[in-house]
Amino acid sequence: MAVRTHLGWPWKAALAIGLVLLVGGMWWLGFDFGQILGGFNRKEIDQRIATLEADTATAQREASGLRARNSELESELAMSHGLQDSLKKQREEAAQENAQLKEELAFLQGFFADSSKPGVTIPRLSADANADERVRYSALVVRGGSAKSDFEGYLTISADLAPGDAAPPGSRTLTVALPDDDPAAAAPLKLRFKYYQRIEGSFRIPTGYAVRMITVRAYESGTAGVRATRTLTLP
Repeated sequence: MAVRTHLGWPWKAALAIGLVLLVGGMWWLGFDFGQILGGFNRKEIDQRIATLEADTATAQREASGLRARNSELESELAMSHGLQDSLKKQREEAAQENAQLKEELAFLQGFFADSSKPGVTIPRLSADANADERVRYSALVVRGGSAKSDFEGYLTISADLAPGDAAPPGSRTLTVALPDDDPAAAAPLKLRFKYYQRIEGSFRIPTGYAVRMITVRAYESGTAGVRATRTLTLP
């Protein structure tokens, strides 16, 4: 006669769960050991991935810093180029003004050396026709002799224009007369001086035209006759 112990269903369920966990653990350990023995270590791979992610984040931060520094350098370079261009323009303007002053000084030295000759003259006339559709002019008006009062009058400018390659087909030569064609130019052409006066201004020309000759005439207020004339031919 045999005696058998009867187990209740809770114990059977616990034994079954334990068996399942034991088998699962053995399988998991076997899987890990199998990967290690086969040359694949998940932990090592995870560590490498974490290291690579950290290196990537560091590289991204460094790249962002380099891009910011590059932008700063480009901005500084643009400012440097702008400053150089500004200084170059200032030097050119200063050199041009210096040459102009030397020319006027040489003339005035000769003028005062022979100031006994009466009359109004225009010893100097220049024009810059390089600007797009605008011509700048400069004239020096001088009166000799022993002046007791100011000379009052005005200048007129006549510019002969020739059509260039950019002019419309069939274009003909034109003449621009100041201040008749541009009443706003009347004020800069006013004369009031005792010994000399420099007149500067500009006028616009039609598109495609070029100035070939400029004639300046000086008039005295209250008189109809021309007191002085100067003509400049441009290439």
